[in-house]
Amino acid sequence: MGEEALDAVERSMVKLRRGMSRQRLGKAAIREHNLPVDVQILHVVDVIDEGPDLPGEEMSVGLVATRLGVDASRGSRIVTEAVKSGYVRRVASQEDGRRIHLELTPEGQAVVDATRQTRQEHFAKAMSDWTESERTEFARLLTRFVHTYND
Repeated sequence: MGEEALDAVERSMVKLRRGMSRQRLGKAAIREHNLPVDVQILHVVDVIDEGPDLPGEEMSVGLVATRLGVDASRGSRIVTEAVKSGYVRRVASQEDGRRIHLELTPEGQAVVDATRQTRQEHFAKAMSDWTESERTEFARLLTRFVHTYND
């Protein structure tokens, strides 16, 4: 990749990360849908909705903590809050009854759906003057980049 292109990608990703770290979209979803949750719970339900990394794997507190970039005890506290709030439930594993995995409740799924709607509306607005072909190509390239970057 040429230096100019690499520089443009790096700078754009930093700006994107900064914008996302301010939790702008999560706060917008809470405000626009009058969701009775805080941003931390939005992150938990998003991670659980994303599902496990591997086939046959179950969503655990450890996996949630890893994806959120927090230590296990902080992850456990955040998940416990999501459970107490009624957005997540702990379920005995089908593979091993001694293990617990996490699932969204209908209320948790409603939060995910509202949040996804808000994000998609914001992304659609940002790409409103793009052609369908440009949106399709951007989706393809971004998906490829994220998949390659995270592997």
